[in-house]
Formats: sequence, C-alpha cells, structure tokens
Amino acid sequence: MRKTSAWPLSQICVALIIYASLYPFDHWRDQGLVPWSFLTAPWPKYWTGFDVASNVLGYAPLGFFLTLSVMRMGWRTWVVTVATLAAAGLSFTMEGLQSYLPARVPSLPDFLLNTLGAWIGAVLASSLEGLGLLRRWSQFRARWFVRDAYMALVLMAVWPAALLFPVAVPLGLGQVWERVEDALTSAFDATPFEDWIPLRAFELEPLLPGAELLCVMLGLLVPCLLGFGVIRQAGQRFLYMLAVVALALGMSALSAALSYGPAHAWTWLDLPVVLGLSFGVLVALVFLPLSARTSWAFLLLAVLVQQSVLNQSPESAYFAQTLQTWEQGRFIRFHGLVQWLGWLWPYAVMVQALIRLTRERSAQN
Repeated sequence: MRKTSAWPLSQICVALIIYASLYPFDHWRDQGLVPWSFLTAPWPKYWTGFDVASNVLGYAPLGFFLTLSVMRMGWRTWVVTVATLAAAGLSFTMEGLQSYLPARVPSLPDFLLNTLGAWIGAVLASSLEGLGLLRRWSQFRARWFVRDAYMALVLMAVWPAALLFPVAVPLGLGQVWERVEDALTSAFDATPFEDWIPLRAFELEPLLPGAELLCVMLGLLVPCLLGFGVIRQAGQRFLYMLAVVALALGMSALSAALSYGPAHAWTWLDLPVVLGLSFGVLVALVFLPLSARTSWAFLLLAVLVQQSVLNQSPESAYFAQTLQTWEQGRFIRFHGLVQWLGWLWPYAVMVQALIRLTRERSAQN
C-alpha cells in the first residue's frame, strides 16, 4: 500500500467527530433505553438549516478521505460503499452513545444526514479519481514534494484550521501549559498525588512587545520551515511561503471576526504583529536555498523557543472571556473541532521534526 496523506487525515476527521459528538463528556447516565432506540424515536419537531448543514458537512470530509484511503490500498470497486458504511457505523455509534449524555439528543435524522454527507464525500472522491483530477494532484505532489512527505502534508493542511481557535498572541498556537497545570491541580486536589504535581517556581508575567514580536515571527516561520523540509526547489518554496502569509492573515482575521465581530477582524494587526510578520518573511527568505535537514533543525529550535516564551505568559482575563464564548456559547460545536488543533499542532510538528532529523541521521550513518 502506498503511503498517503488521506489515511491520517481520515483519522483526524474521526477524532474530531468523536469529540464534537460527545462533548462535554460528563454527567453520563443510563436511561434504561437500548443505544439504538433513536432509530424508532419520533423525529424532532424543529430543524434549522445549521443542523442540516453541520450534520452533512461534518461527515463529508470523512467519506472523502476514507474513499481515497481505500483506493490507495488498491481497491477499485465498492470503494464508495465501503467508505459510506464505515462512516455510517461511526455515526451510529456516536448517536447511540449520545443517549447516555444529558446534553446531547440522538436522532434518526442526524444519523441519516451524517450518512448522506459521507456518501457525498465518497462520491466526490471517486468522481475526481475517475476524471483523473486526483492523478494530477499526484503528479503535482511528485514535482513539488519529496517522496515521504505525507505526514508533513497533513500538518500543513491542518495548520489553517488550527488558526481559527482564538489565541492570546497572533499565530501563537500551543499555549496550553497553564491550562494543563490548572487541570492537574484541580484533578488531584486533596488526593495522595497532590504533592506530585509539578508547579511553576515563578509567577507568570505578561508578554512584552518584543516577546510578542518574537512569537509572531516564529509563528509564521514554523509552517514555512515545515514546508521547506519537504518541498524540493527554492522557487516552489517561495510560492509556498506566500501562501503561508496569505493564510496567516486570512485565518487570523476570520478567527477575530468570529470571536469579536466583523468590525474587529483586523484589530489584532498592531505594530508588534506587523513587525513580527515582516521579520518572519525575511528570515524565511534566508532558508529558501538551504537544505531540508537545516530546515528541520531550525524548525525544531523555532518551536521550542516559541513554546517556551508563550507558555511563560498568562492568558489575559479578556482572552479568557473570549474562550468562554467559544466553549459555552454559539461556537460550542465548532469549538470542539479546532481547540485541540490549536493546542497540539506545534507539538505534533516538534515530533515530526525529531523523526525526520533522526531518520536523516540514520541514513547518513
């Protein structure tokens, strides 16, 4: 089986669907009903366009990537059926588990719309393959990227979605240590393990403008170096860098618009941020002609420095209020789809950089 980015992307879809379907994961209870009782329950009296669209679109990427994965395994028949049935099985399981959650209401229409979305995604993937469009993508990938770039491509594809989650510092993904520390302290409070929790030996200090500039610069440089590690030529790297800058601006503006309103879409673009973006572009230009190994080495260093600086600063009260809006308000479903991407993406990049550097060192020896 040829290694493909479609399989890990399909597993990301599965993880996000599970999180969005079972959030907030608490107050489980048994109502005395079998998990499949939703199949014969009355249909909901009230539907909204958002409910229909979210159920269809939520499973369409899963059907798409599952179909691609099955085709890359060598299957040529029944690929749409296999992918649709797999997605339908996941939806059935999620609806059944929702019967144990008081905050969620399982329903047959949701299951049918999920299955429809998966089928649409599967048909789209199969049609694109039949028209030869996916073959063109394979040819483009062979021209632009090294042979074993599939995991880096997954991280590159996920990065724009990760930017949608609100961040205290623009492009400052991964600022999660304070939350982890608070969660561990709360979980083990008044237990024998309370003294085992590692606590900071210093108070968190707000970021100075210079530190914010550094975090923004590294936040732009990290996805650039990630691409440089697998893109073949300097000219191709330059075009990719321009795409990264455009996505950084566009997705950050969209996140601000969703968080604070359309009128505030560009308020985050102050002087330290503009300077950080500018310096990030200049530093990325320096790496255009350098080797992939150099890019991976400096990528690892950039992630370590950025996370060290970011996680030594606290989240402001205003930012915490914004997160509460996402977590408990109108973005509750979407919140589940992007928060883990925003928190974990830099650490996944760090692991990938370590793997690539170790592999290249072993190859040299």
